[in-house]
Amino acid sequence: MKVYKFGGTSVGNVQRMKNIYNIIRGEEQIMVVLSAMSGTTNALVEIGQLTLTGNKKEAYESLQVMQKQYVETARQLLEDDEAACQHLKELFTGIEPVIARAPEPHTEAAIVAVGEKLSTYLFHRFLEKQHLSSALLDATQIIRLDAQGEPDVQDIRARLEAELPKHGQASVLVIQGFICSDSSGNISNLGRGGSDYSASLFAAALQSEEVQIWTDIDGVQNNDPRHIENTRPVRQLLFDEAAELAYFGAKILHPACVLPAQKSNIPVLLKNTLHPEDAGTLISKDSTGNGFKAVAARDNITAIRIKSSRMLLAYGFLRKVFEVFEKYKTPIDMITTSEVAVSLTIDDTRHLKEILEDLQPYGKVTVDHNKTMVGIVGNLNAEETGLAQQLFSALSDIPIRMISYGASQYNFSILINTEDKIRTLQALNNNLFD
Repeated sequence: MKVYKFGGTSVGNVQRMKNIYNIIRGEEQIMVVLSAMSGTTNALVEIGQLTLTGNKKEAYESLQVMQKQYVETARQLLEDDEAACQHLKELFTGIEPVIARAPEPHTEAAIVAVGEKLSTYLFHRFLEKQHLSSALLDATQIIRLDAQGEPDVQDIRARLEAELPKHGQASVLVIQGFICSDSSGNISNLGRGGSDYSASLFAAALQSEEVQIWTDIDGVQNNDPRHIENTRPVRQLLFDEAAELAYFGAKILHPACVLPAQKSNIPVLLKNTLHPEDAGTLISKDSTGNGFKAVAARDNITAIRIKSSRMLLAYGFLRKVFEVFEKYKTPIDMITTSEVAVSLTIDDTRHLKEILEDLQPYGKVTVDHNKTMVGIVGNLNAEETGLAQQLFSALSDIPIRMISYGASQYNFSILINTEDKIRTLQALNNNLFD
């Protein structure tokens, strides 16, 4: 069984839902994972925020506007299917008690989850109109997070094995991406972009032959098309290369998506619903040669330097530093060391004040804001000469705050001023790819 995931723009309007049907018809049995329609999640987040801040009247008004839009979409897609329109209204009515009652920790998640339920219901009904047998599953009953907030592939497999026999005749299993339940059974989610992660988890649980991620871009680009003209798709990537690119901000793929597929050795194919004829990008275990393949960047990075003579020839110093970040559950992205100093980066600054206070006993602490981390990704064989020369030649005019290489053979990382980001990406594009 193959797993197909379609993102928000791919289900963004009536015509694009029809395009999905054209893509999947003819397959024997598949699972289709859908995001909410484009713009819906943002609107529901806003309704959730209005609810949490006590602006219930505005929340109801926004909900009514959205309901009218969805009923109109249903009339166009399903040819005035009154039963479907009534069901959509019931989904919206189900949000009203959540808005009305006192806010709870899972209030916003319960409101936002309706987006995926709306898109999957519409698509499921459309498939039925096309006489294609379809079953609508509930992801909140299939993915349940553990006490640490992590999904468990084995648990997902067991739940699917219990559910799928009920729909044995269905050619298409339609299910929501992004949403799930927490360890207490409350509605939760996998975070922004989490539909990719859902698809990969389902594929691993089903031991699928392939998972396809459909967006509005022709596969993974070798640079950021929002800033650089004439980027081109990378046709093949190793799992590790794709994971590095996703981590560094390549927008086409959720950072967590790669791991479940990689563990189960399931190829991931990235395709464009607007140009389905394009080959896209295949991510698998098969090597595609050495050298630089793509560049990605992450903004809003903060660099912290701790300088102390006590670090010289001492042991345990780094452990104490790392324990500060562990205390505040703040991940470290990048790290470099010298004999008397350590520099590291974070992108979560919610506890920065407390972290800096706790680091003071260990040395002089300085902080740099407005940094960007750039990852140059490929199969960078340490035995191959010339790669460093090529890279540093490209960066000869760029001030570099930190450099990291050696932890992974698939990535070379640099930290720069955010104001230098675009010319850095352009310089790398000109020298590494053109």
